[in-house]
Amino acid sequence: MLKKISWGILLILIALCLYYWNWLSYGYNQAKGQLKVITQSRPIEDFLQNPNFPDSLKQKLELTMAVRGFAVDSLGLNKSDNYTELYDQKGKTLLWNVSASEPYALKAYTWQYPFLGEMPYKGFFDLEKAKKEADLLKEKGLDVRIRTVGGWSTLGILKDPLLSNMLERNDGALAEVIIHELTHATLFVKNEVEFNENLASFIGEKGAERFLVSHFGDSSAQHLEYLQSLADSKTLTRIILKGAERLDSLYRSFTDSLSTSLKDSLKNNCIQHIADDLKNGAFYNTRYQNIFDDVLPNNAYFMAHRRYHNQEDSIQAIFHQYDDDIKLMLTAMKIKYGK
Repeated sequence: MLKKISWGILLILIALCLYYWNWLSYGYNQAKGQLKVITQSRPIEDFLQNPNFPDSLKQKLELTMAVRGFAVDSLGLNKSDNYTELYDQKGKTLLWNVSASEPYALKAYTWQYPFLGEMPYKGFFDLEKAKKEADLLKEKGLDVRIRTVGGWSTLGILKDPLLSNMLERNDGALAEVIIHELTHATLFVKNEVEFNENLASFIGEKGAERFLVSHFGDSSAQHLEYLQSLADSKTLTRIILKGAERLDSLYRSFTDSLSTSLKDSLKNNCIQHIADDLKNGAFYNTRYQNIFDDVLPNNAYFMAHRRYHNQEDSIQAIFHQYDDDIKLMLTAMKIKYGK
């Protein structure tokens, strides 16, 4: 009898492994990639004391240490060992992100993750695996986007290192991405990706601006440069979100009687108009006017902007309720969400 039970359990385990093979394989590759990053990261102090490490990058590392301190002391983000180590990417891209949307609706394709819940993107340490996933989604008729990932967070589960490519950013952008990712490690609400990303984007921007004023001064080149780049980002987001509303209206007008070719034509025409709006946008950096010259964006691109900025006004309203005090707002949110 015991032998039969053992065989039964073994068969069940084999069946479960076969059924969940794709996720087991994905989880293994992700764990392997993360383990490589963590085990090959070295303390920031090692780089600061290395005479062969460039002085310009040492300044960036010292800046990240100052940002971490400011984020904890002035913004109320959780104290942790995140970004106390550096992983040298040797100039190579580390991570890619795959996202997808319905072709005639701004509706994100989602994946279900253990512990994290439903997520509208999937990360990869291997570009070929990311492309394979994208191809499978395209076969389903979805709009697909692959993008590189500039910041990395395990939501406070592991000790996240600084990625060397992050040091290529200017001071304001570097401060913003660190505060953004530290926000995720402080507060992350399951199955509320848009809220999480909008909150992290909001605190990342507000926190970076306040850090630059505190660290360099209100009239510093670093602060003024960041204000210009932030203004460009806001202009881009405003045009893209307005364009997304136009796409929404267009898609709601589609009927089953319309042919796929006609839907595609109307869709592409609408997106081209959005690209034309960018060309007429008032940007400090005119490169934003031409970002769609080679390839027009698809629905997955518009969904990404909504994911990071669609709730900005509501979060701004919450911010004002706490007298523009990020620490007070975060404290209340952590109580509300049991964090």
